[in-house]
Amino acid sequence: MADRPVIETDVVVVGAGPAGLFQAFQLGLLGMSVVLVDALPEAGGQCTALYADKPIYDVPGIPVCTGRELTERLLQQAHPFLGAPLAPQPSADTTAPGRLWLNHLVASLDALPEGGFLLGTAHATTQATGPSLRARGVVLATGAGAFLPRGLGLAGLDGLANVHHHLSDAEQWAGQHVVVAGGGEEALSAVAHLLALPPALAPGRLTLMHRRAQWQAEPELLALVQEAITQGRVHLALGLPTAFAQEAEAPRLAHLNLLTPDSTTAELACDQLVIRLGLSPKLGPLQHWGLALERKQLPVDTAQFQTSLAHVHAIGDAVTYPGKLRLIVSGFHEATLAAHGLARHLIGGHPAQPLYTTTSAVLHDRLGLAAP
Repeated sequence: MADRPVIETDVVVVGAGPAGLFQAFQLGLLGMSVVLVDALPEAGGQCTALYADKPIYDVPGIPVCTGRELTERLLQQAHPFLGAPLAPQPSADTTAPGRLWLNHLVASLDALPEGGFLLGTAHATTQATGPSLRARGVVLATGAGAFLPRGLGLAGLDGLANVHHHLSDAEQWAGQHVVVAGGGEEALSAVAHLLALPPALAPGRLTLMHRRAQWQAEPELLALVQEAITQGRVHLALGLPTAFAQEAEAPRLAHLNLLTPDSTTAELACDQLVIRLGLSPKLGPLQHWGLALERKQLPVDTAQFQTSLAHVHAIGDAVTYPGKLRLIVSGFHEATLAAHGLARHLIGGHPAQPLYTTTSAVLHDRLGLAAP
């Protein structure tokens, strides 16, 4: 196999939640190139993964918005410096165009003798080795860790081509039998999404699989799904998956073996399986990078949010310091100070006083705006 490409950038930001997205904006505004990497297939971190459609009331200047809406605004703001995202890929065999890499993990971080860092990446789903990144600085905006989907506990299942944790390919499943696994808000939201597809794109059969006929979700969502079950638009498969069979000629799931509530066994065949059991934060490779940790969090100095490693900064829920508040607005403040700290190191002649987007021709030029 040919050597993987090495992508050059000033700063790598790990984590595309609200703090990480604003970090990319701040770095670009100060004249630094940036690559933003996240393990999930869409930006927004917890905002889109856990409460995409729930209201947020404490973002300055925005009386109310959903997690998805906040993410879209932050992406729009950072667009001059990130461009379009690298869409989720079936494998990591890519030259990684663009500045926002989704569905990718930072698997390693090594200091270089000449200064800076070499970061190895891997595809979050397949674990295939991806391109490397060479950067002069790093910002960790990883929250409690990489939020990775929980599986069914069957070794080898997640690597099959028709097993999914997200709905990015849902419109390609028209006419097929789709099974959604789970009993919480994430699973029922997926069922509601599939029910709302136009007939030409809708599954031919939709099954909700859970170990028992008990669900946990908001009342409106629960009522919608229960009505669809009553109408026969959604079928139920009750049982605990204990094994699976693979198709003979392709790495695809053929059927699941279920242990039913009455202690019998059953086979559940499907064309597509969507596992929606929530997300689990995993500290992952970060714990092996030589960083000082306090109860799985990164202590930082509050002048520039640098960690115990020079030119590796950290912001958001990943960090701890006296008075730390785990709020989105705190992450924005931390990102601003981290960006200025990196600029003092990376940019010769970085001004002692900040420039202002209201009046600065330099900042307007970086944002692609006409001069004020």
